[in-house]
Amino acid sequence: MNTTTLIIITLTACLLSALCGALTIPQLLNYAKRKKIYDIPNQRKLHKNPIPRIGGVTFVPSMLLATILAITLLNALAEQHKNLVSTWTLTFLISLTIIYATGIIDDIIGATPKFKLIAQTIAATLLTTSGLYINNLYGLFGIHAIPTVIAIPLTIILILLITNAINLIDGIDGLAASLTLIALIAFLISFAREGLWVYAVLIAGLAGTLIPYLYYNIFGKIQNNTKLFMGDTGSLTLGYILAFLFVKFAMHNPNVMPFRKESLLLSITILIVPVADVIRVVYIRLRQHKHPFTADKNHIHHKLIQAKFTQHQALIIILLFAISFVPVNIILYKVAQLPVTAILLIDIAIHIYFHHTINLRRKHIQQQTNNAQ
Repeated sequence: MNTTTLIIITLTACLLSALCGALTIPQLLNYAKRKKIYDIPNQRKLHKNPIPRIGGVTFVPSMLLATILAITLLNALAEQHKNLVSTWTLTFLISLTIIYATGIIDDIIGATPKFKLIAQTIAATLLTTSGLYINNLYGLFGIHAIPTVIAIPLTIILILLITNAINLIDGIDGLAASLTLIALIAFLISFAREGLWVYAVLIAGLAGTLIPYLYYNIFGKIQNNTKLFMGDTGSLTLGYILAFLFVKFAMHNPNVMPFRKESLLLSITILIVPVADVIRVVYIRLRQHKHPFTADKNHIHHKLIQAKFTQHQALIIILLFAISFVPVNIILYKVAQLPVTAILLIDIAIHIYFHHTINLRRKHIQQQTNNAQ
């Protein structure tokens, strides 16, 4: 099958899921209004009015429907009929269902952080039982191949980290979905380049459903009841799928794709902003002797809002910041030919400088406020 046909099928999956989302979201808004399923504002949250929070319910059904139809078409057009779905499929679907159900429970009746963490850990552990885990660090900190006894717990921790990174950064309109969309596009290109078109179709199916959601989330009006949030159903689902893609692409498996030294670096680059943010926030909480799940206003979007940027300005700044790591790391790796460890340390330094700049602006604004009083 030629590349043009594969691209068309992948785009078809994207369009199908976008259509599913566009048709489903108005029904969800009406349902949320009838059942009074709202995200209630409080001191930590930036919105001032109750807003429906079940937009993420559309993500998994739309993605799976579009993926199944596209893969069916892919099989029908293949010269030799073959099973294009790997052995991880059943385990992935079961673990994804656990995450999806956990999000729905939290959005509708509420769930404790402990309950959500246990559910995430079960889902992550199930995924590793299918043989999917980080087994090579490609020279990061001088480490290459790692034994299974270390690889499995490391993978579980990484899955939990990425899942919660997307969940916790979902604090202003469009942020979690936009960061996810950027990551999905990068993963789609990466998997397609390796000839793994089933993954490309799956990614396109998820990317498509984010398009109508972003429209309603960013441009929807509270007065007309057209604005909604994705809720934990959406953010946990997006985070978990990104974690799965991260592990799948970074794992060294010669039966799937050739060994590439840049696999882990690329995966880190794609998700570095949300992951670095959750690590930074948890570190601050622990340093202040607070529980790591304690809600606060230390996330990157909170700091930008405190620095007197609007929500849309903060969104654009964070997205540009996230995208900028792609060309920077490509230049450092391909042109400067720096090792992965050095590149990661440079990325950390860039993050520190970025937050230092925001902190200086916040202090300047606070001084102006104090002088005015």
